[in-house]
Amino acid sequence: MNSGKYVFIQLLQFINRYEFDKLVDKYNGDYRTRDFNCWNQFIQLFFGQLTARNSLRDICTCLKAHKNKLYHLGVKQYVNQSSLSRANERRDSRIFADFGNYLIHHVRPLYADSVIPNVEIDNEVFALDSTTVSLSLKLFSWAPGKYSRGAIKTILYLI
Repeated sequence: MNSGKYVFIQLLQFINRYEFDKLVDKYNGDYRTRDFNCWNQFIQLFFGQLTARNSLRDICTCLKAHKNKLYHLGVKQYVNQSSLSRANERRDSRIFADFGNYLIHHVRPLYADSVIPNVEIDNEVFALDSTTVSLSLKLFSWAPGKYSRGAIKTILYLI
């Protein structure tokens, strides 16, 4: 039996909710929303990122499987895939972009003196996004990926 907090809610405690709410107010992110606000959207997408979910459907299925634990995870309510997709389309992406920049500026001083072995780059490098592109093994035999399909990993960097 669990006697403490889940790891996910412990990680959420490190995220500054006040700064996030300032950005939501700045970009009017919760305008005309009833229950599914920007914070709940962020929590669900954050959960998907930390648990390595591949799609919105995968995030929603995983959260639905843990429906009894959502309150303890910090998720206000479960939403289906179409609601999450609609929120991603309609909400201003600058909320999450600016909050990502805030987190980067907050964490950067903690690792400023850390040396990465075998990497010599003059400027700072941040991995902003990575994705796997599926390929045909008949055409790209040099790129074996998961599940006997071809794939390559692409990463977008900001230098």
